[in-house]
Amino acid sequence: MKNKILGVRAAGIALAASLALASAGPTWSAPKALDPAVSSIVAGDPVALGFDPAKFAAPRAGLAGDVAAGKIAGAYLLFGRHGKVAFQQGFGVQGPGQTAPMTDKTIFRVFSMTKPIVSVTAMTLVQEGKLDLDAPVSKYLPEYANLRVWQADGTTVPATRPMLVRHLMSHTSGLIYGFIQPTTPISKAWAVGGENRNDLKARDYARLIAALPLRSEPGTAWYYSRSTDVLGAVVEVAGGKPLDVLVHERVTGPLGMTDTAFFQPESRRARFAEPAHSDAAVFYDYARPTALLSGGGGMSSTAEDYLRFVLMLAGGGEYRGVRILKTETLARMRQDETTPEMRKAGLFFPGRGMGFGLGFSLVEDDTVQRPGAGTFSWWGIAGTEFWVDPKNDLFMVFMVQSRELAMDYQQKNRAWIYDALVKP
Repeated sequence: MKNKILGVRAAGIALAASLALASAGPTWSAPKALDPAVSSIVAGDPVALGFDPAKFAAPRAGLAGDVAAGKIAGAYLLFGRHGKVAFQQGFGVQGPGQTAPMTDKTIFRVFSMTKPIVSVTAMTLVQEGKLDLDAPVSKYLPEYANLRVWQADGTTVPATRPMLVRHLMSHTSGLIYGFIQPTTPISKAWAVGGENRNDLKARDYARLIAALPLRSEPGTAWYYSRSTDVLGAVVEVAGGKPLDVLVHERVTGPLGMTDTAFFQPESRRARFAEPAHSDAAVFYDYARPTALLSGGGGMSSTAEDYLRFVLMLAGGGEYRGVRILKTETLARMRQDETTPEMRKAGLFFPGRGMGFGLGFSLVEDDTVQRPGAGTFSWWGIAGTEFWVDPKNDLFMVFMVQSRELAMDYQQKNRAWIYDALVKP
C-alpha cells in the first residue's frame, strides 16, 4: 500500500513539475544577493535537533585519528537539521607542513560536486523556457546529430537514438569517463581522441567529445561520464554567456558564495586545502586557470559556502528569501531517470537502493541505505560530499582532500551521523 501511495505521489509531482516548467516564461532578472558576511552556519542545540551529543565522539575520534596517523592532513565535517547545524568541526591542518587549521573558510577542490551546481544553473534556464530537457542535444550543439556507438570489435555504428539534454544531466548519454576503466579499448580511444585536454573552451571541448564513440545508445545505460562537461557547453549556448558567468549570476552570486569558483585568485592560496599524499594527476593547482571550465569537476569551495547551496536545496529551491529554483523545478530534478535495466547495463552506479535524477543521486530504498528515502546528494573524487535528507530534514557537508579514502568516508559519515540521530 505504501508503495502505491508513493507511486501516486511521484506521478503527481511529475505532472505538476511538467506543467509548471512548460508554462515558465522566458524572462529572467537577477535575484538579490545574500550578504556573504552573514554565515550560513547557524548553530542549534543538538539535543533539540534530535541528536545524542555523546555519539559525536565517534566522528571526532575517527577523523582526529586519521589526522594523527597521517592518513589525511585534515578535514571538515558539519551536519544538522531544520536549517541549524548540530555538529561542526575542523580536524588537522590545511596541508602537509602547514600550521593553518582546517576551518569553514578553507578552500577545497570539490571536483564532481561541481555537477549539481551546473545542473541547477541549467534548470534555471529550463524554468525560463530557454532550455528544453527533452530536446536533442543537437538543438544546441549541432555536431551531436551524428553520434556513433562503439562495438565490441572496435568498430562504430551510427547511433539510432538521439542524445537528449536530460541524458546529460542523468549520465545516461552514452558518454564515458576514461579514467574509470583506463585500459579498455574505448577508453584508450578516448584518450587518443583528446578526452583529457584542458586547453579548449567548453564549446570546443564539446565538439571534441562529439567525435568520440559512445559506450552505449543514449538513454539505455548509466555510465558516469563527461556528460556534465558537455552540459556546460549546452548551458553556454542556451544562456548566451560563458559558463562561469552564468553560474555566478544564477547560483553562487545570489547565494553569497563568494569563495566558490572555477579558479581562485592567488590571494587566497593561504586558504587552500592540500592532500596528505599528493597525486599530480588529480590535485591540480586551482589558482592556475586553464581554458576549460569543467562543468563536471572544475570548481572549488568552502564548507560555509557550499552549505549555502545545500540549504537552498533543503529549502525547496530557496534560501533566506533568495529563490534559485521553483519547488516544482527541484522536484523534477529529484525524479529517477534510471531503470533497473539501465543501472545493470552501466558502470559505477551509486549502489543498491539508489536512483539518479538530474544532477543528484537519489535514495529510493532506505532499508538498504542509511539516509532517508528521497535523500539527494553527490560527492567528489577527493572525498568531499553533501546530502539533503528531506525525510529527516537533515543535511550534511564534508570536506577533505583524499582520493584514497573517499569511499571509506562515505560509509563512515553515514554511520556517524545516523547513529547519532536518535529522534528521526
